[in-house]
Amino acid sequence: MADDIYALIRTHVLEALARVVPDLPAELTARVEVTPTRDPLHGDMATNAAMIAAKPAGKPPRDLAQALSAALAGVTEIERAEPAGPGFVNMHLRAEAWRMRIPAILEAGIRYGDGSAGYGKRVNIEYVSANPTGPMHIGHCRGAVVGDALANLMGKAGYTVTKEYYINDAGAQVIALAWAAYWRYLQALGTTLTEDEYAAQVPCGLQYRGDYLVPVGEELARLHGDTLAGPGTTVADSALWLNTVREFTVAQMMASIREDLDLLGVHPDVFSSELALLQSGAADAAIERLQQDGLIYEGVLEPPKGKTPDDWEPREQTLFRSTSFGDDVDRPLRKSDGTNTYFANDIAYHADKATRADIVVDVLGADHGGYVPRVKAAMRAIAPQAIYEAVLCQIVHVVRDGQPVRMSKRAGTYVTLRDLLEEVGRDAVRFTMLTRKSDAQMEFDLDQALAQTRENPVFYVQYAHARCCSVLRMAAEQGLTTQPEALRHAALDSLTSDAELTLIRRLAGWPRIVEAAAQAREPHRIAFFLYELAGDFHMLWNKGRDDATLRFIQQDRTTETTARLALVEAAAIVIRSGLAVMGVAPVNEMR
Repeated sequence: MADDIYALIRTHVLEALARVVPDLPAELTARVEVTPTRDPLHGDMATNAAMIAAKPAGKPPRDLAQALSAALAGVTEIERAEPAGPGFVNMHLRAEAWRMRIPAILEAGIRYGDGSAGYGKRVNIEYVSANPTGPMHIGHCRGAVVGDALANLMGKAGYTVTKEYYINDAGAQVIALAWAAYWRYLQALGTTLTEDEYAAQVPCGLQYRGDYLVPVGEELARLHGDTLAGPGTTVADSALWLNTVREFTVAQMMASIREDLDLLGVHPDVFSSELALLQSGAADAAIERLQQDGLIYEGVLEPPKGKTPDDWEPREQTLFRSTSFGDDVDRPLRKSDGTNTYFANDIAYHADKATRADIVVDVLGADHGGYVPRVKAAMRAIAPQAIYEAVLCQIVHVVRDGQPVRMSKRAGTYVTLRDLLEEVGRDAVRFTMLTRKSDAQMEFDLDQALAQTRENPVFYVQYAHARCCSVLRMAAEQGLTTQPEALRHAALDSLTSDAELTLIRRLAGWPRIVEAAAQAREPHRIAFFLYELAGDFHMLWNKGRDDATLRFIQQDRTTETTARLALVEAAAIVIRSGLAVMGVAPVNEMR
């Protein structure tokens, strides 16, 4: 891409390599990388090109690195190149090459960093997909934030992204939910039954006892009166009310979930229904297709590990040959009563997604990790044209004053998403959830999320943006040029200090970070980048207190001031661009 200096230097490296070792196959040159050096004393960038080409060239990597360094000597942006280690080439860029990133940023605006790596590739990212059986909780929150940020990130990297929510509105859990809502309905009618007496009549037990179902029961009573109840507001035959209560309760739960998602800033493009999928016959069609391909058989599985003969009953089942596609055991597709297993429904759902996307990504809780191999096997069998990936999110522990916070005001047993949002706000929730890799456990510290210190990353980054805005406001009040279009043409030669060039180098790395994070499916890298960028900006701000030549606004030095205003505007743009990926609002003024 034109605004990615790493991509630009890689192009120069490939051109030099072609002169040193002609006719290298494309599969080899595709492995050539240009990355930042670990130690700035060793240069700005390093490439592995000589090591990649050494074998086909028939030369020692170190000798080839020497030749490649010489071939790079004439590149305008490179001050010098030198061999290093076993065959790397370290490159020191001219300061002007870095400074020219500023007008590129100002011209692109928030689009700076937009990539083309995903051009022409459709991606379906399914995330959250909380069962509609209760309020969204802290575990759902992490998956929602990770999935949403990943979707934004891949969109910025050039993929065509669909954000999807899968409604699990079929199966035993939804039946149990209906029975729980029916209890609240009877209560609204004034039943004399106790909770234990009612629970004794429920075939699946009274599983959902949270107060969040009280309004559902009251609304059922308002809509239906006592027509769904038995005599004296006792339990009526479930055949008379179950479907009505189930459909209404699921709709109410999904309305509540949508409200929570909206508060979190998550807006799926598609809501898919498991029940609608089943009613369409898609699951049976998927099983039939696997049958035609010879991938279904009737058989008996080995007992699960840890089971004894006394508690294991071998029985013939309809099995999918998932071991033929990398799974560790074949998987049942039908239960003993002839109904489909949840996995059979999942096969149909993923087959449907594969008709709509080239890459199918599931964002799942870590407890679903064991489920991934069977879904991957199914995708290989039924939709080999699509790539299947899973992103796992580990559990989140909420703490205050160093102590766990467990109880919820509505759910009674866990912290709901709405509780968390009311406590610390959307921006703090979203940013904090992305400060760890998704598959690492994390503590959400309520005190830290509200602190106005460097230890609170969202505050630290937003404060950097607010400082940028403060500088630009002050400049405008003094009648100085602050419009990006005008700042694009600023003379930048005066930006020579280490602190200024460090900030510019960080800004220049944004397109590379976007592409790398998108390809790795790791949106937490954006949070890390923004925190480091904020640190570079705050450091330059602080240095300006002691060194007048580093201040952003310098009296009677218009050229120098305009250059620094261009740098400040560029920093603000990149911070806004990164926060947009994370779904976090930039702050223009700290209050």
